[in-house]
Amino acid sequence: MTKIVLVAGARPNFLKIAPLMEEMENSSQISPFLVHTGQHFDPKMSQYFFEDLGIPKPDINLEVGSESHIDQMATIMQRFEPVVLREKPDMVLVVGDVNSTIACALTAVKLGVRVAHVEAGLRSFDRSMPEEINRVLTDAVSDYLFTTEESAKENLLSEGIAPEKIHFVGNVMIDTLLKFKEKALASGVLDQLGLTRQGYCLATLHRPGNVDTREVLEQIFQAFQVIGESMPVVFPCHPRTQKKLIDFNLTLSTASRKEGLCWNKGVLACDPIGYLDFMKLMINSKVVITDSGGIQEETTILEVPCLTVRPNTERPVTISHGTNKLIGNNKDDIIREALSVTKGNGNAQATPPLWDGRATERILQVLCQKEQNKKRF
Repeated sequence: MTKIVLVAGARPNFLKIAPLMEEMENSSQISPFLVHTGQHFDPKMSQYFFEDLGIPKPDINLEVGSESHIDQMATIMQRFEPVVLREKPDMVLVVGDVNSTIACALTAVKLGVRVAHVEAGLRSFDRSMPEEINRVLTDAVSDYLFTTEESAKENLLSEGIAPEKIHFVGNVMIDTLLKFKEKALASGVLDQLGLTRQGYCLATLHRPGNVDTREVLEQIFQAFQVIGESMPVVFPCHPRTQKKLIDFNLTLSTASRKEGLCWNKGVLACDPIGYLDFMKLMINSKVVITDSGGIQEETTILEVPCLTVRPNTERPVTISHGTNKLIGNNKDDIIREALSVTKGNGNAQATPPLWDGRATERILQVLCQKEQNKKRF
């Protein structure tokens, strides 16, 4: 039996961990142990996702909370080390590119434990993004690198990663989306928010390049208000973005507040919402405006037009095969692109290779086969 410690810390991780935990719990060859670092600790960013996705209660929660990048990583490493020493796993599996990913990967490799990285090889080639640093470093120390798209292998090989470590398996987050799509369609969130199918824009923001500078955040929000004159802009507001809006005195509304919602010139701002409700909003939106990597992937499969307010993406397959378009964060560009979208012009070419709901199955096949071979010798 191979013992694997799985690490989840932030909202995007939970979507990737969910199918892995389910498959491993049903495996006769793997014993999973789930660690929640507590990087995202707000119930709206953590607990609700565990409930929506049926993820079992973590075996341990490190409860690191919100700190600066360096402090947070240091705290994770300090608290994760005794867990690894006590549990003595054969492997630590990390997903994505958040601080928990690199902190736990470094801790494991320092303790002589093999590391598997799910979603390896993605590159924006923008080192100003904290996630890019996390991706590069995690891949450099990993023994198993599971990739979601074909460009990722090229990136890894160019960085000197041995080809036998690289495994193209598809996208576990799409496994989750396909599994829960029908359940999400049953959500009543449209009625709750007074929205009509294809009659609104869905927007999210959280990247430092978009929310950490007052002038940039104000310009983006002004763009939302202009778009809101033509169709409502639904804006589930990430805690990080909420804090910045308060810090910059860019309060969303003083006009009306009801049950965590507030309207401001066509923008419906609300607290973060659960996975199923968010997917329902995404499926039925006319266009999605985001800086999230995961949403670029989900809209690709859902064939919903996606406008990414960034100059680059680490997920180029969402452009070549999907509905994604990079538009930057200029106010006028955001307005022009959003108002020019009509449902059906998302330009989806084809489903990206291996985005078929079976990525988790392929990952376990590789792990079981490779680990069994190791134990024979």
